[in-house]
Amino acid sequence: MTSQVSSPAEQTDGADGTLVGEQRKPAGVKDVQRLDRVIIRFAGDSGDGMQLTGDRFTSETASFGNDLSTLPNFPAEIRAPAGTLPGVSSFQLHFADHDILTPGDAPNVLVAMNPAALKANIADVPRGAEIIVNTDEFTKRALQKVGYSASPLDDGSLDGYSLHPVPLTTLTVEALKDFGLTRKEAERSKNMFALGLLSWMYHRPTEGTEKFLKSKFAKKPEIAAANIAAFRAGWNFGETTEDFAVSYEVAPAATAFPTGTYRNISGNLALSYGLVAASQQADLPLFLGSYPITPASDILHELSRHKNFGVRTFQAEDEIAGIGAALGAAFGGSLAVTTTSGPGVALKSETIGLAVSLELPLLILDIQRGGPSTGLPTKTEQADLLQAMFGRNGEAPVPIVAPCTPADCFDAALEAARIALTYRTPVMLLSDGYLANGSEPWRIPDIDELPDLTVQFAQGPNHTLDDGTEVFWPYKRDPHTLARPWAIPGTPGLEHRIGGIEKQDGTGNISYDPANHDFMVRTRQAKIDGIDVPDLEVDDPHGARTLVLGWGSTFGPITAAVRRLRASGESIAQAHLRHLNPFPRNLGAVLKRYDRVVIPEMNLGQLATLVRAKYLVDAHSYNQVNGMPFKAEQLATALKEAIDG
Repeated sequence: MTSQVSSPAEQTDGADGTLVGEQRKPAGVKDVQRLDRVIIRFAGDSGDGMQLTGDRFTSETASFGNDLSTLPNFPAEIRAPAGTLPGVSSFQLHFADHDILTPGDAPNVLVAMNPAALKANIADVPRGAEIIVNTDEFTKRALQKVGYSASPLDDGSLDGYSLHPVPLTTLTVEALKDFGLTRKEAERSKNMFALGLLSWMYHRPTEGTEKFLKSKFAKKPEIAAANIAAFRAGWNFGETTEDFAVSYEVAPAATAFPTGTYRNISGNLALSYGLVAASQQADLPLFLGSYPITPASDILHELSRHKNFGVRTFQAEDEIAGIGAALGAAFGGSLAVTTTSGPGVALKSETIGLAVSLELPLLILDIQRGGPSTGLPTKTEQADLLQAMFGRNGEAPVPIVAPCTPADCFDAALEAARIALTYRTPVMLLSDGYLANGSEPWRIPDIDELPDLTVQFAQGPNHTLDDGTEVFWPYKRDPHTLARPWAIPGTPGLEHRIGGIEKQDGTGNISYDPANHDFMVRTRQAKIDGIDVPDLEVDDPHGARTLVLGWGSTFGPITAAVRRLRASGESIAQAHLRHLNPFPRNLGAVLKRYDRVVIPEMNLGQLATLVRAKYLVDAHSYNQVNGMPFKAEQLATALKEAIDG
């Protein structure tokens, strides 16, 4: 069931930056308005299926060819009390006919499935936006549960919005009356009714959703048929009701992407694919030793599906066992990975230190979340940078890589693997909940675009003693990378000691010699300092005096804010760090070129602390730790103040 839309009318720039087309009414079709972008937020109880609804709308939007960015936001409780504010789950989608970078600051459309969803989200909705509410849920008890003394649908508090009261539950139950379902079973399909209505409003494809429902409920065809019927009923309701006089069209982003094959991808899925690609490019089996933890568990789930690529996944009994198994796999010749979030990194710290001592390749993927302790399991934060840098006993340096977008997680995984395999070291990769759960279009690379990560295992003796005897020294280093040889257990003649006690240079024998310890500490640090990373690229088209420096998931909001400032005539430079240890070699020179350096972070200034300490630059922090990503307008205001200052 697809819509037929005539060619767009001539467009003009709207006051809010939205392209507004002249409304028109072809025969038999409602008015259609052309927009250049839309931000939609689905919100409801955590049992209302808002994440599934948003995901399906996103998938159809991706297949249509729009650029997009998403922000799933859900409670930490497995099932918070129904109808309460802590139980509200939402999914925001920003899609456009041009290149975009964030899920958007404020929704143009809010779909509120109950009073709690309305109250939890109304502060983010600008006046004039459209609000679609499920009136069936606005009962006296439900209103009182969230503190409404009177219904906001009747007291005039929503007069500044374009309000669409829709009895979603009643309409869904009526549409499914011939399916032999109980009322409770029928009500579960109201999210599909809402999805159908929004699909009609924005001319989204429908075939993919119907195919998805048939597949998802293949063993329960009657449930599949009911959901499809509810979905179609929502579409038909939009087509026939007088309350929705206008539908909207957002054209594909034809010029936003280089030529290629694209798919929608989340950060965790991109990390999973990047790890599989790295193992194939290295010609090594991939081993994941992991313990489930939000928001990293999706990587374990995804990699467990790829045994055909030689992937082995081990769900351990705890975080320590997970990384212990992974380090053992690294010793055995695998591309070894462990995944976790902040609390798990703390538990893994001793074994990370052991990996530093053993000088074996190991990837530690930290999908950061709000802390400390259990903190905010389903909310995002960037507060593990100093833990990644220093969270081990002794001098235990570890390289740190941070992706900047969901799609970039694929490339970041390959880069982390390159460093680990080349330099024989554990590597920390810092993603976060915003990247992990958010999604965007990703161009699927050709195989010949991927880096060659093949490694050479030690095969025989590598050192000659004074008496002419040829022996194997497990800590004899490559003169360029300072990496030690990787000797697979069972290789004849390459037996060697491993363990956490300090090793003698070259031989790997246990050593308590002070001079040797000093040498080994400095050598391990020199190995990390000498890692080859690209120079920092600076976007500065106008010779600005102010530089905004970011890392990780702040890239989208920072770039969107910089675009806004430049569009208003301001001059500002931007640079974004992927490598946080070691820093790019030109970072110091870049910082000295600017009068002001501003570092926005979702923490209390951790990168700023490192930059100020290393380069003696008066870097200014702009910080937020509320569990949500920055908004572009918020950053633009802060950066404008820095420019004027």
